[in-house]
Order: sequence, then C-alpha cells, then structure tokens
Amino acid sequence: MELLGIALTTLVLFVGFGFMIGILFGFFGMGGSFLVTPALLVMGYPARVAVGSGMAFVFGTAVIATLKHRDLGQVDYKLGALMIAGTTTGIEVGSRLVYHLETLGLASGAIGVTYVILLGVVGLFVTRNALKTDGGDGSSDGPHERSDEEFDPDAIPDVAKTIQSYRVPPMMTVAGGIDVSLWVVLAVAFATGLLSGFLGVGGGFIKMPAMVYLIGVPVPVAVGTDLFEIVFSGGFGAFTYGLNGGVDLSIVAPLLAGSALGARIGSAATTIVDEDDIEIYFGLMLLGGSVAVAFQQAGDYLAIEAFNTVGFALILLSAFTVGGAVIYSTVTAVRKRSKSSAASAE
Repeated sequence: MELLGIALTTLVLFVGFGFMIGILFGFFGMGGSFLVTPALLVMGYPARVAVGSGMAFVFGTAVIATLKHRDLGQVDYKLGALMIAGTTTGIEVGSRLVYHLETLGLASGAIGVTYVILLGVVGLFVTRNALKTDGGDGSSDGPHERSDEEFDPDAIPDVAKTIQSYRVPPMMTVAGGIDVSLWVVLAVAFATGLLSGFLGVGGGFIKMPAMVYLIGVPVPVAVGTDLFEIVFSGGFGAFTYGLNGGVDLSIVAPLLAGSALGARIGSAATTIVDEDDIEIYFGLMLLGGSVAVAFQQAGDYLAIEAFNTVGFALILLSAFTVGGAVIYSTVTAVRKRSKSSAASAE
C-alpha cells in the first residue's frame, strides 16, 4: 500500500511538472532540458536515463507546441530549415572544442562560467530592452492578436536593423516581410549552434533571442520557429539515447501527459499576452537560471552540497514563478478582452 502511495505521488509530481514545463516550452520555445534533466538527476536517476528521458520529453513537447504555433501561423519553415543547417555545423564545432578543453582539464570550469555569463547577459539584455520598449514610447497598448501582416517594422530592435543594412546577396524574406542576407541567417545559426554544442544544451534560450534581436523576427514567430528546430534536434537525441536504453517511458509518459495541455496553453498565450511581457518573463527566467547555475558551479568547486541543492531549488522556483506569471497574464488578458468586447457590443 505504501509503495502504491509513493507511485501515485510520483505520477502526480511528473504530470504537474510536465504541465508547468509545457507552458514554458510553448510560451518561450525552450525550458525542457534546462529543467527536466537536473530534476531527474537530483531524484537519483542515472545520468544516461536522465538525459535520454529529458530529450524524449523535449521532442514530444516540441511536437505538440509546434503544431499549435503552426495553427497560429507562427512557424517560418524556410528560416527554420536554414537555422537547422547552420546550428548543426556549429554544434559539431562546439563539441570538438569541448573535447579539446577536456584534454587540457579545463572543460567543466569553462562551460560552467560561460553558462552563467551567457544566461546573465542575455537575461539582462532581453529584460532591459523589453522594459525600455514597454515604458518608452507608449507603443505597447496591451494584448492583441498579431499576424505577419500586422507586424510593425518600427518594432524591429536596433541591432537587427543594423545587421539588416548589410545587404549581401543572396537576400531572403523572413516572417514579417523582413529582408535579410542569407549569410546573416547562416552566421547567426552557426554562432548559436556553436554555443549550444559547447554548453551541451538545446540552446532555445540562445536561438530565440538571436532570431529576435539579430535577425528581427517577431517574438511569437521566433518561438514557433525555434520549436520547429527542436523537433528535429530533440527527435535525433531521443532516438540515439533510446537505442542505448537511455529512455525510460515510465518517466516520459506522465511528463508528456502534463505537457500536452501545458504546451498548447503556452503556445496560445503568445497571441494573447503582450509581446513585451513575453520578453520580460523570458529575461527574468534566464536571470534566475544564471543565479541557479552559479550556485551549482560554486557547490561543485567548493564541494558544498548545500549550494547544489539551493541551485536546483532556484531553477524550480524561477520556472514555477514565471509559469505562474504566464498563466496570470493570460487570464488577465482574456478578461480584459471580454470586457472590451462586451463594452463594444453595448
């Protein structure tokens, strides 16, 4: 009876955890491996099973979220294919760099420090830019339905405008009617792939802001396109680990049961919640992750287990806090829209 109670508790925990991560995945285009794998490791699962099951969960959740974003017209398949090509090459170079640093005994420290700095810098940049836009010119007037045709060229970040000014042929048109050099897209894809391969992560927290701030893609489309990429990378990883017995379906199934609903809610929220709010939440989540990883790195370096526990707790706290904020903002936006529609009808 006691074993049944533990099994049910674990099942509920996995379903609830999957639901919250599904929301983050659908809303930001990232969040799976960043949270699931550390959680499974802390729960005592072998590293191979933790990573493999995490990859399988990422693949399944990405498929669900991508289908929802496709229905909303938020996937740029041409850009996604080019990003896949560029990131694949970058990942190979990044992994070789890791192998080289391992021979020098510097890999662990270099990766940890890079992770903390990158999360912190990207988080600060995204949050600062979103807060500045949200409160600067009053252009953000609340949640509304968006489409490529409605995208305002003036909303393109200044960095992206500068990059787009280098018109090196061949040129291509991406979501929102933006003209950009093919070489720029491939360079951005290679750079994000290099970082992904070096850090050993899917790289959603790198690729999504890169598409927004370097290429100029609208945020919802960047999220959808990033998820489209993850379907392929996550599927390949899950297949590879599955061949070696690294995928535990008793873990993946309940996680996917929760994320199936959460991913659709998170994906739908990108058309309801104001675009600046998406960026603010994304930036805050990265900042929380930066602090959490810093604690974990300090714990490994100083051999203080309590620091690792604090780091893991901070990862979960940031995920559930941001996930809760997404749900709250979505509900608030829906209520405002309902009131506005009722007032118009009168």
